[in-house]
Amino acid sequence: MVRLTVDLIAKNSNVKPRKEETIAQCLKKITHINFSDKNIDAIEDLSLCKNLSVLYLYDNRISQVNNLNYATNLTHLYLQNNCIPCIENLRSLKKLEKLYLGGNYIAVIEGLEGLEELRELHVESQKLPLGEKLLFDPRTLRSLAKSLSILNISNNNIDDIRDLEMLENLNHLIAVDNQLLYVKDAI
Repeated sequence: MVRLTVDLIAKNSNVKPRKEETIAQCLKKITHINFSDKNIDAIEDLSLCKNLSVLYLYDNRISQVNNLNYATNLTHLYLQNNCIPCIENLRSLKKLEKLYLGGNYIAVIEGLEGLEELRELHVESQKLPLGEKLLFDPRTLRSLAKSLSILNISNNNIDDIRDLEMLENLNHLIAVDNQLLYVKDAI
């Protein structure tokens, strides 16, 4: 089991404290963390990384998104190609602008209420049970209605996108490889 911890970050990144600095002080300044394809299966307490704005954790084995409530400055979160079954524990990420969750096991787009800065949502190619399609919670769609401008829902067996009508500022919808029959009047 590989857990993303502040110790792991300190050991495996370019974190080099100056002579008068402690590791903790140095970690507070980090804005970007890239631990993609490192067999990470859990996110531990990273609260020392107060200024973190971009977190790359794609191509890992993460099954639950947690311990990110400290990351109030996070603007970009890359979690594609993990083992995540549901979207949860992201509501404190008020500055989040881009969320990448493609290639997981998510069946319902939910739990994004309150993310008023979210402009991009990528949920393509979910590993759904045979015959299932990606669904959208109406509360989440209402919450994203004014902010979301890019949505990637490709390859999710979706047959109807009329629910997306409420996304007022959506100007780029990527919905290839679905089961859509009538798109003309959908949005």
